[in-house]
Amino acid sequence: MAFNERLTVGDAGQFSPLNLAFVGDGVYSLLVRTRLVAGANRPVGSLNKLSSQRVCAVRQSADYYRILPLLTQDETNMIRRGRNASPHHKAKNASMAEYRNATGLEALFGYLYLRGENARILELFDIIWSEDTDEK
Repeated sequence: MAFNERLTVGDAGQFSPLNLAFVGDGVYSLLVRTRLVAGANRPVGSLNKLSSQRVCAVRQSADYYRILPLLTQDETNMIRRGRNASPHHKAKNASMAEYRNATGLEALFGYLYLRGENARILELFDIIWSEDTDEK
């Protein structure tokens, strides 16, 4: 698959939710890192710490609940499919419920990415980011 190749709805849905979450974790991490770098020129150690605070199961679980009411039926099905997947390991610093919610969020981002729905990814991430920055 080429970097810019899109999959059909059916094709992207054929991947296991854990495979989608694997892709989505990378997408989500890249979005966080990009926003942090764009926000200020900081030392890499500081960027890594800030990134780790945002890309963790506890934070992603909260993000899961933020966007859940805004999702289409297809997106809701995918995020729940990811949440209901059986991970092969336990979360280190989160409850199992938080870890499963985070997996659902990552599965959704992976699914949207593989479908080439970058505008929708950015729309959802903008909501997450603005809500997170409003807290501070």
